[in-house]
Amino acid sequence: MPHASESEGAIETRGLEPVPDDERTGHVRELFPTWVAANISVLLLTMGAGMIVFNGLNFWQVLVVATAAPVLSYGIVGLISIAGKRGGSPGMALSRAVFGQRGNLFPGSLIWVARWGWETINAVTGAYAVLTVLDLLFGIKRNTALVLVTLLLFVACTFLVSGLGINALRVCSRWSTYLFGAFSVLVLVHLIANTQWSAVFDKPAGSTAMMVAGIGTIAAGGISWVPSGPDFTRYLPRTASGRAMVGSTVGGAGIVVLPMVLMGAVMAVSTPDLAGTSDPVAFIGEILPLWIAVPYLMIALIGMLLINSMSMYSAGFTAQTLGIKVPRAWAVSINAVISLVFGFLLMVVATSFIGSLVSFLTLLAVAFSAWIGVFGVDMLRRRTYDGEALMDTTRTSAYWYRGGFAWQAMVSWAVALLTGLLFTRVDWFAGPLASSWIGKNGLGWAATIVVAAVLYAVLPRTREQVRAAPAVEPEPAPLSI
Repeated sequence: MPHASESEGAIETRGLEPVPDDERTGHVRELFPTWVAANISVLLLTMGAGMIVFNGLNFWQVLVVATAAPVLSYGIVGLISIAGKRGGSPGMALSRAVFGQRGNLFPGSLIWVARWGWETINAVTGAYAVLTVLDLLFGIKRNTALVLVTLLLFVACTFLVSGLGINALRVCSRWSTYLFGAFSVLVLVHLIANTQWSAVFDKPAGSTAMMVAGIGTIAAGGISWVPSGPDFTRYLPRTASGRAMVGSTVGGAGIVVLPMVLMGAVMAVSTPDLAGTSDPVAFIGEILPLWIAVPYLMIALIGMLLINSMSMYSAGFTAQTLGIKVPRAWAVSINAVISLVFGFLLMVVATSFIGSLVSFLTLLAVAFSAWIGVFGVDMLRRRTYDGEALMDTTRTSAYWYRGGFAWQAMVSWAVALLTGLLFTRVDWFAGPLASSWIGKNGLGWAATIVVAAVLYAVLPRTREQVRAAPAVEPEPAPLSI
C-alpha cells in the first residue's frame, strides 16, 4: 500500500487535504498486497458454494465466473484509483470537483450509509470466525453474551488499525498476504486429496443467465471498493504508471478471489447446505482437520479485520466530506459503533446469512455504480484537480458551480440510480423491470453505470465546469516499478 511520508509517523494525521508532491513516496507494487488483503475473507468460500447450490452452475462455469468477476470489478477500481495520483486526495474529496461542494453531499451520504452494511457483514463474519475457533479449541458454544463480546472485540481492533492510518494498513496487508497465501495452499492440497472429483466434474451445467448473474454477485464486492481506490493511491507520485496501477489492483484481487470461489464451489459438492447457513464460517471446522482449520481461521480473521479497517479508513474520509468536523481517526468511530449495533442484530436475528449477503451486495452495487458512471466520465475530461478548490467549501471555490451543485452530474447520478433499482430484485424488494433480461441476469448495476456515464457525457457543461476541468493532457512518463 503506498505509504504516508515519514512526517506522518505511526499515526496518519492527514485528512482530506491533498498530499504534496514531495511527500508522494509510494510505489505501485505496494498496491498488490493492498488488494490481496481487501479480499481475504471466508465469505468468498460461501459465495462460491452459492454458485453451485443457488445458481446451479458446474465447476467450469464457476471458473469463468471467478475469473471474470475480479477482472471486471477491480479493473474499474484500478482505473478510478488513477484519480488519486492525479489529485492526491481521497476519492470522495475528489468527487467534489464532479458534483459540486453541495452536490457531493448526496452521493457521499449514500456511499457512507452503504459502507455501514459492508462493514457490518465483515464484522459479523469476523465474529463468527472467533466463535468457531473457541468451539474447535475449547468446546465453548455460542450464546448471546459471547456473540456481543466477540463482535465488540473485532470492531475495537478494526477501529484501532483504521485509526492508525495508511502505514499500519500497509504493514498488516503485507504480512497477512504471506500468511494467508501459505495456509490457502495447505487448504487447497487438502481439498485436492480428499475431494470426490468425479462428483465435482459430473455436475451438469447451469444456465448462461445464472452464470452472468453469478459474475454480478461476485463483482459487487469489488464494485464497493471503487470510490475508495484513490484513497490508497494518493501517496503515489504523479508519474506513476496508470497501467501498472490497474494491473496491480486486478492481480492482487484476482489471486485471492479465483481460488477462494473455486474452493467454495468444490466444498459445496460435499456440503450442499453450506450456501444456506446462518453461520458462514463454522463449516470450515467440519470440512478441514483441526490443525489446518484453526490457523486458517485465525489468519482469515486478520484478513477480515483488514477489510473492515480499509473500509472504515475510507469511511472516515467520506464522513469528513459530509461536514463532520473531526479528525479522520475519530470520524472512523462513527462507523465502528454502527457496525457493532447492526452486526449484533444480524447475528441474533437473521436466519440466512447468505441470503442477507446477496441482497445487500446487489443493492450495494447499484448504489456505488451511479457514482462510478459519472466520476469515470469526468476522469476522461481532466488530468488535474485544484487542491485549494477541493478544500474550499464556500462560494469562492472553483467547484461551487451553481449554488454548490453541478446539475449535470446530479441529474445523471439520480436518474441512473433510479434506473438501476428498477432492474433490481432482492429478497425483500423487486423493481418493476426486475423480470426483464437485464434484471434476470443481475445486470442492474451495469445498467446503472451505462446510464450515468451516457447521460453525463451528453448533457452540456456550463462555462464554470469547463474552466474547472482543464483540457486533457498527455500522461507523464511512468516510473519504473
